[in-house]
Amino acid sequence: MNKETRNCQNCKQEFRIEPEDRIFYERFGIPAPDECHRCIWKHLMAFWVFGKFRKTKSALSGKTIITTFGEKTKFPLYDRTEWISDSWDPLSYGKEYDLNRSFFEQFKELQDRVPHPHQSGTNNLNSDWCDDVWNSKNCYLIRGLLDCENLYYGCRNIRCKNSIDLVFCFDMDLSYDCAYCFKCYNVRHSFDARDSIESAFLYDCRNVQNCFMCWNLRNKQYYILNKPYSKEAYFEEMKKYNLRSRSRIEELKKEFAQILAREAIHRSSYNVKAVNSKGNFLEECKNCYDCYFIEYSENNRHMFRGGFIKDSIYGVGTIVEKALYSVVDNKSYDTIATMHCDNCRYSAYLDYCEECEYCFGCVSLRKKKYCILNKQYSEEEYKTLLPKIKESMIGKGEWGKFLPYSMAYGGYNSSVASLYFPATEEDVKQWGGIWERAYEKVSSGIPGNTLPDMIDDVSEDISQKQILCPRTGWHFNIAPGELQFYKAQGIPLPQHHFDIRILDLFKQLTAVTLFSGTCSFCKKDITHYYPPEWGYKKIACVECYQQQVS
Repeated sequence: MNKETRNCQNCKQEFRIEPEDRIFYERFGIPAPDECHRCIWKHLMAFWVFGKFRKTKSALSGKTIITTFGEKTKFPLYDRTEWISDSWDPLSYGKEYDLNRSFFEQFKELQDRVPHPHQSGTNNLNSDWCDDVWNSKNCYLIRGLLDCENLYYGCRNIRCKNSIDLVFCFDMDLSYDCAYCFKCYNVRHSFDARDSIESAFLYDCRNVQNCFMCWNLRNKQYYILNKPYSKEAYFEEMKKYNLRSRSRIEELKKEFAQILAREAIHRSSYNVKAVNSKGNFLEECKNCYDCYFIEYSENNRHMFRGGFIKDSIYGVGTIVEKALYSVVDNKSYDTIATMHCDNCRYSAYLDYCEECEYCFGCVSLRKKKYCILNKQYSEEEYKTLLPKIKESMIGKGEWGKFLPYSMAYGGYNSSVASLYFPATEEDVKQWGGIWERAYEKVSSGIPGNTLPDMIDDVSEDISQKQILCPRTGWHFNIAPGELQFYKAQGIPLPQHHFDIRILDLFKQLTAVTLFSGTCSFCKKDITHYYPPEWGYKKIACVECYQQQVS
């Protein structure tokens, strides 16, 4: 098979369909897509909500629930414990399939009527103000957690505890303001630090202790600006930095960013133990092509965020095998175009279904088999009707396409897509998508930029007051437990809204566009993921990076 070049119907850019891609399309029995790989990710992520936490009422019982679904969500929201109960029957919403009508029109009508759970996640304690959280307790205003405890604010954290403002961090304790850090204790303001303790302002450091404003270090202790100190001299020098002051921290952040651009060695990708794989932020992957933020996976193409994935193509935030167009699915097998499904198999076009198999075009089903548009069929009836539906969809140009933007749960600007692929309201509406109004601004409260500069000057009653973010006008509060953390650790109060802080941490995790360049050391041509506007002076190929950083 030869490569084929097409023009993306969305961004109008040329893209290639590789022979290896066609193997997947033939396996799933679908035509090759007419969107480029980036636009497909953008399309899938538009169905992954990253909205504002808000209170509302369960449409079933009137119970107060907390959700990230927007106010204009069309389908009813049930408290998750009610959603999984026997107090309602999703099959009661079932309808006959009309072969003369568009499948997507019929599926959307069903989606708008059938109740959805107010949030994802199970087995949590005191973590109501969270979403997509599993086996965690005492967590607050966080999205995407597994096995965590006593966390405030963040996204995609696993086995972390007693920390605040973490993004994409695993096995962290007593840490603050970190992204892409792993197995660290009492580490702050850091990116890509591993196995390190009692340090701050780290970049690409491994197994360091008591290090400050350091980069590319391995197995070091008592370093400041990559310069070694004795134990006594280190702690004496650290007194000069006044890390209890917010204004001083902001100055150091700007200074450290300039140092990293000028002095640090940046490897061409952040991949670790990636065999025969291409992409960025891959860990222990094999035969993964054009994949990003993937761990422990094999034989995949064009996947974005997830782990333990095998033999799949085009998915975001998933743990799947033999899947196509999957959005935040868990342990699903042999599926096409499924969203937020758990343990589903041999199915296509499912929305929030759990433990289902041989189902098509269904919403919020649990433990069902041989259903179409939430209507129960016998095995024989299902196998007779499904080929007719596929034939009808092929004739209308629908089979093998993902759902239209109009079926997204909320606004594009309130989805994960907006983090990695920002777009204008005009663009989104041109795609047929949804745009939500911005968070409501308020005028009463304490301006964040007038908060005490030093944590020592903050009174206990600050937790009872409303604070206004100077960048957005959004209001936020300092929770009592959060204040105790800042006081105990000598960390100055944040002045910006927690969502803004998390989005700032995301910035270095948006490096998914490939650039051409030359290795700063051996001068050979390389590809890397650092935008020119970041101004990095020392970008190295893998071999030179390993020689220079050891």
